[in-house]
Amino acid sequence: MKFRLTLVLLSMLVIDLKAQEVIPLYDGDIPGAKPTPATYVENTEVRSNGTLSVTKVSIPTVTVFEAPKNIATGTAVIICPGGGYGALAFSHEGTDVAKRFNAIGVTAFVLKYRLPSDEIMVDKTYGPLQDAQQAIYLVRKNAKQYGIKANKIGIMGFSAGGHFASTLVAHYKDLKISNPEKINLRPNFAALIYPVISFEESVHTGTMKNLLGPNPADSLKHYFSANENINKKTPPVFFVHAKDDKTVPYENSKLMNGALKQHDIDTDIYLYENGGHGFGLINKTSDVDWFNLLISWLKKEKF
Repeated sequence: MKFRLTLVLLSMLVIDLKAQEVIPLYDGDIPGAKPTPATYVENTEVRSNGTLSVTKVSIPTVTVFEAPKNIATGTAVIICPGGGYGALAFSHEGTDVAKRFNAIGVTAFVLKYRLPSDEIMVDKTYGPLQDAQQAIYLVRKNAKQYGIKANKIGIMGFSAGGHFASTLVAHYKDLKISNPEKINLRPNFAALIYPVISFEESVHTGTMKNLLGPNPADSLKHYFSANENINKKTPPVFFVHAKDDKTVPYENSKLMNGALKQHDIDTDIYLYENGGHGFGLINKTSDVDWFNLLISWLKKEKF
């Protein structure tokens, strides 16, 4: 019965995504990639709570959710699911969120990024930053094709996907990809939902180990702590976190929010009293819809 349910849910996902364009993140060979071993096979499975988890991604893609033309605002967002750099929570932190953005006229791109692995990457530490840069390069380069404005492209991440997005926010100038057109890789805004931020304070050790290895140098921990790499050109950021999050302490969001304020960068943060970690769009402990707060913030920021 469980096997049958899994097949049904996977079939529903396939049917749903057929309506969306899925495009490779890279045109041709992936820079810095090793040949993928035969045993390294991408896997999508349905978790016990009905959400979809993707592992062993070697060919990164973006799934395009174009906003309906009659309500399209020209704004776009790249969505980065979480999963501790060991998996991708692809539905409740990805495609479900994209549909919610479509309903308000925002085009969304759900990023299926490579998870750091020595099996498929020459340098797994910088592989995720490379994919983040390539995603915004691809979206901005093709902005006209998707009816979006090149100056209204943001990035959003959940949990470790929040770390992934925050690394681009902090290091968009540290070029890790081919960019012959010299396209600006700076996101115009970011939304970080219960994100991992710091590898120096309130550390989520699993995320750090998956990205940097078991004994990373202090210099690497500093580089990949976005709050320590803010400057006056860092884009504005919106945060959501629960104070009782035992997986990724909410101090992560507070650290970066504080760093942004010190540099006079527009930022806002909403902290739930309860909700734990990984609640996605719906925190069942509260009547407050954080997505509506994000919409209000985007309007205030003129996105």
